[in-house]
Amino acid sequence: MISETETGGITMPETLKPPYLKKAGQRGRISVWIVDGTYVRTHVDEEFTNYGQHYNFKYIPKEEFWIDREGKPDELKFFVDHLLVEHRLMESGVPYDQALVAADKAELAERKRAGDVKRMTKGGQLPDAKEVHVRLWKKLESMVSVWIVDGRLVRSVFDVDFTEGGHDYVYEFVPQNEVWIDNDLEEAERPYVLLHELHERNLMAQSWDYDRAHEDSSKIEYHCRHNPNELHAALGKEGWE
Repeated sequence: MISETETGGITMPETLKPPYLKKAGQRGRISVWIVDGTYVRTHVDEEFTNYGQHYNFKYIPKEEFWIDREGKPDELKFFVDHLLVEHRLMESGVPYDQALVAADKAELAERKRAGDVKRMTKGGQLPDAKEVHVRLWKKLESMVSVWIVDGRLVRSVFDVDFTEGGHDYVYEFVPQNEVWIDNDLEEAERPYVLLHELHERNLMAQSWDYDRAHEDSSKIEYHCRHNPNELHAALGKEGWE
C-alpha cells in the first residue's frame, strides 16, 4: 500500500488520505485494491478512470492494481484481466498504446464469454444503442437528452474503453442529441462528469476539436470538484436548468 505522502514515487501533500477501501484479491505478486475513485480524481489525478496500474499511472505502486469502487459492481473480473495483460507487457517495455490494444482484446474476449454481446445481438441483429439506456436523467430545452446508461453493456458491445460519460460528438454509437452518463459512477460524482460532457459537447457544437474541448472541460470539472458550491451555476451555463 502507499503511504500518506507518496504514490508510486510521486510526492503528495500529507493531508491526502490513502484511497484504499478494501482488498479485492491477490494475483501472484499483484495486490488488487478497490479504491475511492472519486477521491483520486478530485485530489490526485482527474484522468484516473475505472482502473489503473503503475506503468500507466505512476502514482500507483508497482505491485498494485487499483479498481474504482463500482456503482454497479459487476465488472471486476474484466478489469483485472485487462490490467494483468497491460501490466505484464508494459513491465517488459511494450509501449502503452500497444499494450492497451492487447489488453482490450483479452478483456473483450472475457466479456463475450460472459454473454454480454449475445444479449445485445439476439437473432443476429445489430446492437441497438437504446438498449443500454437505464433511465432518462433529464431532457434539456436544447432537446439534448441525458441518459444514465449501462456502462458494462456499452463497454462490452460498443467501446471497451468507454468510461464515465460521453456524447454524440465523440462516439458515433451514441444517438444524435444524447449525452450518456455511466451507471458505474457513484451518484455523488455524476454531476461533475455531467458538467464535463455538457461543456465539451457545447464546445464541439461550436466547431472546437475534441482535444481542445476536452482539455477545457477537464479544467472546469477540476475547478468545480474543488469548489462544489459553483457546480450548480456552472451546470446552468451549459443548459442544465
